[in-house]
Amino acid sequence: MWYASPGNQGWGSKPASRKPSIMEADLGTLSTTSGSIKRSAGRVIRIINNLDHSVQCRVLLNLRTSQPFEEVLEDLGQVLKINGAKKMYTGTGQEVRSFSQLRNEFADVDTFYLATGTALIAGSPIRRSRSRPSVVAAAPILPTEELPKVPLRGTRPRSKSRPRILYAPESEILRPNGEYTMLDIMKEEPTKVTIRGLRRTFYPPVHHAPADNSPPDKKLQLQWVHGYRGIDARRNLWVLPTGELLYYVAAVAVLFDREEDAQRHYIGHTEDIMCMDVHPSRELVASGQKAGRDRKSQAHVRIWSTESLQTLYVFGMGELDTGVTAVAFSQLNGGSYILAVDSGRESILSVWQWQWGHLLGKVATLQEGLSGAAFHPLDDNLIITHGRGHLAFWHRRKDGFFERTDIVKQPSRSHITSVQFEPDGDVITADSDGFITIYSVDSDGAYFVRTEFEAHNKGIGCLIMLGEGTLLSGGEKDRKIAAWDSLQNYKKIADTKLPEAAGGVRTIYPQRPGRNDGNIYVGTTRNNILEGSLQRRFTQVVFGHGRQLWGLAAHPEDELYATAGHDKHVALWRKNKLIWTIQTGYECVALAFHPFGTALAAGSTEGHLLVINCDNGSVMLTLRVCGSPLNCVSYNQVGDMIAMGSQNGSIYLFRVSRDGFSYKKVNKIRGSQPLTHLDWSMDGNFVQTVTIDFDLLFWDAKSLSPERSPIAMKDVKWLTSNCTVGFLVAGQWSNRYYSSTNTIIATCSRSAAHDMLASGDAEGYLRLYRYPCISPRAEFHESKVYSGMLACARFLCGDHTLITVGGTDASLMVWDIVEE
Repeated sequence: MWYASPGNQGWGSKPASRKPSIMEADLGTLSTTSGSIKRSAGRVIRIINNLDHSVQCRVLLNLRTSQPFEEVLEDLGQVLKINGAKKMYTGTGQEVRSFSQLRNEFADVDTFYLATGTALIAGSPIRRSRSRPSVVAAAPILPTEELPKVPLRGTRPRSKSRPRILYAPESEILRPNGEYTMLDIMKEEPTKVTIRGLRRTFYPPVHHAPADNSPPDKKLQLQWVHGYRGIDARRNLWVLPTGELLYYVAAVAVLFDREEDAQRHYIGHTEDIMCMDVHPSRELVASGQKAGRDRKSQAHVRIWSTESLQTLYVFGMGELDTGVTAVAFSQLNGGSYILAVDSGRESILSVWQWQWGHLLGKVATLQEGLSGAAFHPLDDNLIITHGRGHLAFWHRRKDGFFERTDIVKQPSRSHITSVQFEPDGDVITADSDGFITIYSVDSDGAYFVRTEFEAHNKGIGCLIMLGEGTLLSGGEKDRKIAAWDSLQNYKKIADTKLPEAAGGVRTIYPQRPGRNDGNIYVGTTRNNILEGSLQRRFTQVVFGHGRQLWGLAAHPEDELYATAGHDKHVALWRKNKLIWTIQTGYECVALAFHPFGTALAAGSTEGHLLVINCDNGSVMLTLRVCGSPLNCVSYNQVGDMIAMGSQNGSIYLFRVSRDGFSYKKVNKIRGSQPLTHLDWSMDGNFVQTVTIDFDLLFWDAKSLSPERSPIAMKDVKWLTSNCTVGFLVAGQWSNRYYSSTNTIIATCSRSAAHDMLASGDAEGYLRLYRYPCISPRAEFHESKVYSGMLACARFLCGDHTLITVGGTDASLMVWDIVEE
């Protein structure tokens, strides 16, 4: 685009031999019609209208032009729509009077202000721009040409906030790969990302490391899984011949060796494990998963080795619908058969000869709320299914068809929660009303109730028959474990009660199967595993958060991290060790360590801020901030301010003293959209947040006002990179290598060395990129261990470890960052 001054002045009225003052800014040779001009003769500057800072542009100025300096100012003024521009000033108020000053005295100044004669206030910082600067190119034109209109974007109301510094200090600019040329900066365009049908534009900072779309040199390796899935799963705890505990969390099967304090993991599944069973040899495991959203994550059953963790057989792909409700090996023929129950609407029961992949038969049970199934130990063709108001026997004939016998007559309100067998084959059931029922068969093959008695107050979580004829039952509501003698018509032998903090009983398994020492493992409804016996106290083996887990924070100076969830627990960890856990009176969803590492701030769903002593876990202070959940909490770099983003859309600011234990409210900045993530700027002057609709908002912590112009904030350096949208993290959205085109990023975290970006999405994928991640062609390393939303991910101090938490499944995982 070419510009001329009005009235045939400036470049248009001068002889053709006179050198132009403004030249093409995008040509490598910097040539014009009047001849070639040396690169040292030109200089790129930004000019701003002193009366309206939203009007500005960038020009390549010829410092050796033959035009007088005053005429050049008038011509530049016409570009900025200033009639009679006569003065040029720096941001500190110093007047520029000649080209010589531009070459020498102000050689390091990039931005200048044009005015009609009113000087800037001396010493005032430069005001941040309100629109994206454009590169202006000009050359000699004919005098008869009309002045073209300067294209201006829509006018915006001027901000009432005070002037601010335009560029970050040089000390904050990272240049790991060398200097950046002005020509490259001028060519870089904003990034546009479409999220949920709406296009967002993110503007590039002047200085940033160049993008590298290759995958990082390091990858993620699962090192530890905390917790246990007892909140919504039954029959999910076993002891292997090696002494390892076997259980599952999210999409991971965990083999925990207590003696060696080590874990092994089977990660062959791509979605949540819904059920599991151990082969009679106790060397193989069958596990069934729920269905995902693509063909790679269909519902199926995997049979794998506990020794090598290798997948041996996979079946059910395309046969099973929405998931696998139950899976079980046959007993009489040594586990040659396996059954699977689909969790679809028809609840199809299928029987397979798994070594050959043969489907022996299937039948639609048409039973809603079916929760379990098992082979009869004395008949491999007899299967028992149970669930809500349902207990049925299925006899598989030689032709593959099934004969059904309903034991519980409809309608029934009882939920059959567990099934066990006596040595002679009688069936033992437990229900949600607290009753244990024993069914026998008469000489004609008819089933009848032999014994029924009330064992617990309300629901029974599980039954297990020990080798000596002792039946153990666990109560979900009363938290009791009772022992019954099956040889004396189920006379109670003893009982005990779990602590309230542990929760109800979900699964019981003997510590040493085949021995009668009475020692057992207990999986609880609050995602804990305990060990003990009816004669001694139970101690905690595995701790897990009992409800949704959203809060996660990494210690600034040590490999410590804290978690907080809806179970009102806050815990401090060191990798695979639990240091302390406390129970607060509030459900906490956001956490942040003070920069000194002495205090831990927690935001609750009721709008409270809890300040916890990191040394002992004691709650030092509880403040009522607002009536809405505090979704994100963060300290600034020096630790004298804390910002809290609320569900009501506002930012709450508190002044902090006494190493993080004293708080005084400063004010709040009102907003309208719920906030989910938050970052402080390096200088502590600004805050950026992400809304629930993935809008990137900026806030001035000094003038207590929202910053309306995203262009004005593009050069601000941020202390962290927890906000999921922005120019430097745009490559994690709409990435061309994703299996789904509608991937929603739920969390991200930048490493301390600014070389890696960890990202988690709403479908449970964890990815590791190079940082910055700008292009949708950025490659990554990927792991799939969650099926629900990956709620939060954080690098620990030193960038050797990554911590992730899953929201709804309350799982906590530790990843080692190892060389590729």
